[in-house]
Amino acid sequence: MSARLPHVGQLAISHILNMRDTMRPLIAGNWKMNGLGDSLHEIERLVAELLEQPAAADILICPPFTLIDRAEALVRGSAIQIGGQDCHVDASGAHTGDISAAMLADSGAKAVIVGHSERRANHGETSARVAGKAKAAHVSGLMPIICIGETEAERNAGHVLEIVLSQLRDSIALVPAPNYVIAYEPVWAIGTGKTPTLQDIADIHSAIRGALIDHEAEPGKQVRILYGGSVKPDNAAAILCLPHVNGALVGGASLKATDFMKIIRAA
Repeated sequence: MSARLPHVGQLAISHILNMRDTMRPLIAGNWKMNGLGDSLHEIERLVAELLEQPAAADILICPPFTLIDRAEALVRGSAIQIGGQDCHVDASGAHTGDISAAMLADSGAKAVIVGHSERRANHGETSARVAGKAKAAHVSGLMPIICIGETEAERNAGHVLEIVLSQLRDSIALVPAPNYVIAYEPVWAIGTGKTPTLQDIADIHSAIRGALIDHEAEPGKQVRILYGGSVKPDNAAAILCLPHVNGALVGGASLKATDFMKIIRAA
């Protein structure tokens, strides 16, 4: 895999492990279309454990819309915040089945994921649409987590940086840094158990950081860049210590408190 990816910087692993950003990491869990009322017990377990031993990271859980208000009530006063998984560009209107950023905020959410590859692929969302959602989130007081990432075909064709940086540029166009979080998720790694090499992750995150700085200079240095795509307890520590990896966007492993806590502790 790594041979197909142009290296931004040829970093030896020993050097990588000694380079860490100083900003506080963010560990975010995306439950996707999973979870009923009984699943809230997993959040209760997290709250209890974090009360006993606080984490060295900010923690966010994004459950289905149906659980947001109940989840927020459970975490109130704890180290955990609750977010949404998507929002509409408009604050209100005739959009049956959609939810606005203002509604999420009213339910107690503090952040929202926008531009996830599953939304881009299954709902035809363009980066321009994602930028509009990010702006709507920002206006409503939510932190948008903007997802970007290449497909396996794009990767195999050698277009990783072209795709990722194009999505980045177009998706952040309407929100000033550092009022958003970037989540790099190679589409081919989501839910597959596959992950890029540590060098590949470091190279892409370095390129993203460079593009953010080129875009807005000093504020670009303050944007957190998360890695997502089959993040698990057994690989989290190695990924989270890479330069410009400021946390993780976790899918399936965030559904169980035991697994998610191991990732939180790895930060």
